[in-house]
Amino acid sequence: MAEVERVQSLASFGLKELPAKFVRPVQEQPANSKALEGLELPKISLSEPLDVLIDQLSRASSEWGGFVLTDHGIAPELIGRLQEVGREFFQLPQEEKESYANDPTSGNMEGYGTKMTKNLEQKVEWIDYYFHLMHPHSRVNFDLWPKRPPSYREVTEEYTKETLKLMDRVLELLSLGLGLEGKTMKESLGGERIELEMKINFYPPCPQPELALGVEAHTDMSALTFLVQNDVQGLQFWKDGNWVAVNFSKDDLFVHIGDQIQVLSNGKFQSVLHRSLVNKEQERMSWAVFCAPPGDVLSGPLPQLVDDKNPPLYNTKTYKEFQYRKFNKIPQ
Repeated sequence: MAEVERVQSLASFGLKELPAKFVRPVQEQPANSKALEGLELPKISLSEPLDVLIDQLSRASSEWGGFVLTDHGIAPELIGRLQEVGREFFQLPQEEKESYANDPTSGNMEGYGTKMTKNLEQKVEWIDYYFHLMHPHSRVNFDLWPKRPPSYREVTEEYTKETLKLMDRVLELLSLGLGLEGKTMKESLGGERIELEMKINFYPPCPQPELALGVEAHTDMSALTFLVQNDVQGLQFWKDGNWVAVNFSKDDLFVHIGDQIQVLSNGKFQSVLHRSLVNKEQERMSWAVFCAPPGDVLSGPLPQLVDDKNPPLYNTKTYKEFQYRKFNKIPQ
């Protein structure tokens, strides 16, 4: 595999000007698409009574496609440890990080990487990342996890257990919000075979952040995404024709509704368009856990939600087929 130019290495040269391949098309540049002020994403506490929670999550999922979750049960200390081991990995010597390099051209995204997939404008994103499977345990290849820092595996496995509990709770509440049994959505996504994937996003300081994007606008193809971040904000949501800044503390969780929930709910819940900005002075980091069905699970509207008045809005296909079509920009 040809040597890849890492954004972290590039940023360390003290660039004054952004290389052309990172300069977004004019209409995408943050300088020309500033976030709308005054709108705030719903903030939901999991300590609320059940009926309140069901209503709040349903409204947020249908009107926004996401929400900030507080009192979520994952200890701030654990989130802090997760962030520390992630930071320590990206502080390792470049040669050591390269020993974990992935090869997306082979179809394997696990490992250390840099966004290489170019869009139609031939532009790339200002980001390095580390990606690996977290669950189910039987399918995890721990050789693809960082060996340093030494506590990486212990911390990440503990975080996996807590995220699974939270995923179960959110899927139950979303099912109830659709008038279904609490277990419906999880079972439809593969039950205990649901896959959890970790992506640590590293956005180095950028010389001209008004021209670049850390991650370009997209929806997540998974079912749910749980996101924590460091103190540097940068996430934006598309809402009613405007970008909206999503600001939340490092102890809160941001929850994205993904494509699979939109499909299962037959469009009642919305997969949200979002993007990430970068910062001139500070590095930004985020930790995303994607909850997705295995490739052989069928992706289609739940039968209970389809009738003569509510015809299916999406074709049913395997999740693997869904992924292939999305990656290759083939209409679903």
